[in-house]
Amino acid sequence: MDIDLFENIPLFAVLSPEQRSEFAQHFIARNHTKNTIIINEGDETNSLFIILQGRVKVYLNDKSGKEVILNVQSVGEYFGEVSLLDEGARSASIMTLDDCYFAVLLKQEFSRALSNNPDLSLAIIRGLTQRLRALSGNVRSLALMDVYGRVVSTLMELACEQSEGVWVIEESLTYADLANRVGASQKMVGRIMQDLKKGGYLRKQAQQIIIERSLPSAW
Repeated sequence: MDIDLFENIPLFAVLSPEQRSEFAQHFIARNHTKNTIIINEGDETNSLFIILQGRVKVYLNDKSGKEVILNVQSVGEYFGEVSLLDEGARSASIMTLDDCYFAVLLKQEFSRALSNNPDLSLAIIRGLTQRLRALSGNVRSLALMDVYGRVVSTLMELACEQSEGVWVIEESLTYADLANRVGASQKMVGRIMQDLKKGGYLRKQAQQIIIERSLPSAW
């Protein structure tokens, strides 16, 4: 693959240009359209995926179809490394949220890269640690916060400050998406969002959510 595609991938910042150039030769390009399931929980696959274009959601679901979103990943992020490290089945499902372009590395090349580049191994470990911390935060939220608290926490996690006191969520976010992220019913989340709109705390603008002042700590 073209080495230029890897220049802005944080994972490869630890590699020299020569190492990146050599490493890039082992990747396979892969395109997937929106709403394609790339990985099913329980699959036994052998690939590392790096997102070069688009977004994916990482989620769990049960036989009844109930879904909980663990994370949304975008350009520069990667998934699939856990199964390559422990040789276990995939621990979550992955679906594209947009048309996506991936760089894919098979297990044999992944193992060789880690053996030849200790700094890359450390970068993978740091990435896993960050995900563990985020997962711990999600578990804490589910266990200790009510639905309103989880909604507010998720909104602020997704938002970027546009100006003093004004925050914007750029990505399109439906009530169903938010409900799946916080582990609550769509009806309950919709009621909370409507109340926040009526109270003048937030508003919709095209596909964005604008948070115009600090959200109450409790409702």
